[in-house]
Amino acid sequence: MELSRLPEIINTFSLTPWVIFFPLLGILINLIAGKRFGEKFSGAVGSLASGMAFVVSGLLAMSLASNPGSHHIEIARWLSVGTLEISWALRVDTLSVTMMLVVSGVGTLIHIYSIGYMSRDVRHNNDPSRFTRFFIFLNLFIAAMMLLVSADNYLVMFVGWEGVGLCSYLLIGFWYEKGLDGIGNAIAGKKAFITNRIGDFGVLIAMFIMFGAFGTLEFDKIFEQAPALAGLMPGVLLAITLFLLLGVTGKSAQLPLYVWLPDAMAGPTPVSALIHAATMVTAGVYLIARSAPLFSLVPVTQSIVTWVGALTALFAATIALGQYDIKRVLAYSTISQLGYMVAAVGMGAYAAGMFHLVSHAFFKALLFLAAGSVIQGLERGEEALNPGHHATSDQLDPQDMHNMGGLRKRMPLTFGVFLIGALALSGIAPLAGFFSKDEILAEAFHLQEGVFFVLIIAAFLTALYMGRQVFLVFFNQPRSKPAGQATESRAVVTIPLVILAFLSLTGGLLNLPLSGHELPGGHLLTDWLSNSIAGIIKGEFNFTVALLSTGLALFAILLAWLLYGRKSTQKGAVDPMRKVLGPAFTALERKWWVDELYQAILLKPFHILSDCLASPFDQGTIDATVNGIGTGTRGLANVMRKLQSGYVRNYALAVMVGLIAILAYLLFH
Repeated sequence: MELSRLPEIINTFSLTPWVIFFPLLGILINLIAGKRFGEKFSGAVGSLASGMAFVVSGLLAMSLASNPGSHHIEIARWLSVGTLEISWALRVDTLSVTMMLVVSGVGTLIHIYSIGYMSRDVRHNNDPSRFTRFFIFLNLFIAAMMLLVSADNYLVMFVGWEGVGLCSYLLIGFWYEKGLDGIGNAIAGKKAFITNRIGDFGVLIAMFIMFGAFGTLEFDKIFEQAPALAGLMPGVLLAITLFLLLGVTGKSAQLPLYVWLPDAMAGPTPVSALIHAATMVTAGVYLIARSAPLFSLVPVTQSIVTWVGALTALFAATIALGQYDIKRVLAYSTISQLGYMVAAVGMGAYAAGMFHLVSHAFFKALLFLAAGSVIQGLERGEEALNPGHHATSDQLDPQDMHNMGGLRKRMPLTFGVFLIGALALSGIAPLAGFFSKDEILAEAFHLQEGVFFVLIIAAFLTALYMGRQVFLVFFNQPRSKPAGQATESRAVVTIPLVILAFLSLTGGLLNLPLSGHELPGGHLLTDWLSNSIAGIIKGEFNFTVALLSTGLALFAILLAWLLYGRKSTQKGAVDPMRKVLGPAFTALERKWWVDELYQAILLKPFHILSDCLASPFDQGTIDATVNGIGTGTRGLANVMRKLQSGYVRNYALAVMVGLIAILAYLLFH
């Protein structure tokens, strides 16, 4: 049997619902039997469920290669109210399948990694049920994201959109009993959940306007009618796209709703990788790419989207330069790289944006998981110094880069894969990040020079803060005793790292910026996505842009070495960057005081207003009225119950008095 004919033989498109059903099946099995059979069983079931979703996604990709186009699979009818007809329908095209492959592929590697990473949590808390619960949440995350990217209409997509928001809350607050920078992990989960509700409000309003204007929420029907509406009522499309952008700023952590993502580091490291690399934060970029026929009709919104992305890329990159938490540096890096993607799709360079989304999933998942390996390496070092007592934040903060250094020799494999991820993120050739980021820069150079200038500065800062992180974590002498005793992670943790490192090295082959006659296989991803996104731009290699961006990245790495690599920075010493930037470094370290600004202009006035309304209005008026009615009723009952004495003679006397009163009334009225 020919492998290429396998999808035809088994009617692959009919298997599409299983990209969602397999993770749901994993949840069901773990709910029933996970606690009974233990952590190995729960981890294997969760990983297999995600892996099977990846297998189905691969079969769908093979089918689309031989049968391109858009395929629609209706699972069931959902709503039929007036003219509103909504089905649980899935869409299989090259855009949705690309997202399926990324979500399930990287997600499966994160599941496997979690088997080793979360086993420490079970040992330290003596609660195996936590392990099962963690994999149930991971599978639910995959199922929700697969529903989001495979939906055939905006309402079904919104169900998945809300699902990943719920899962982020559950997973960010998974260690609810712990804290992060004085903020309870449960508080961090609520911050993510509430901030995203603001963006979700935008998507809801956009859907209401869509239904009012088009009478449907199905993608194809809306896109068919959009050009006519653009000529008759351009303001309606402007409102729709701007409200969709509000949703994007929440889910993909763009200005001004990015503030939830750094606090998401409260969750376990696999959660950080899953949220930041393959699932939730890419949903906003996917939404714009899926809605390309709408955004392309509204140049004003496209310009706003582009500048929101570009400014976010630069703003977050500056903050990453002043952080010391190994995961928070990567968190702000994620916000910055999402800015690149949003800027790309805003310019109409959908292939470039999606290419960076895919390559970023490889190297950012790698960086987060390698950071988790570093964190647990320090914890093992602490345990070696204090046998029988596991590390806690009271003894050692294993995420603080002040406590690291010298890990290159203690954890050589983790160092190697982290270095690959850092170089890919910095845009060093020939790694994946070089090709995907430079394609965005090349499009900006041709389309919007102002945006190019902002993004090239962000690229320089990216290489600088990644160089700073690598030198602080892995080079020179250990700055703490646990760092000097750190040990390499076991195979279940390092094997996914090696696979992701390989993908980070070779991912650029997915969309080499050379035409087919120059190099067979060039523009693979662009040609693939052209079946789903009309008028897609086919980027060409720009030697000037590539030379400039690579030169700046290498200069930034050299600068990082001069500041941090030549000599050991002792714990407690003044950061060399502070000596260079002076007071400006404090602003970066304090994240430009944005959280404090939100606290001052939004949260504090809200609390004051709540206190004012609570005392005189809620308690003084509403509660007082209700309580007064209750008190009066009790008082009346106390009076009336005295008539219920229980003596028959009293009741007879009362009846006689009543009869006399009635007779008197009848006689003398």
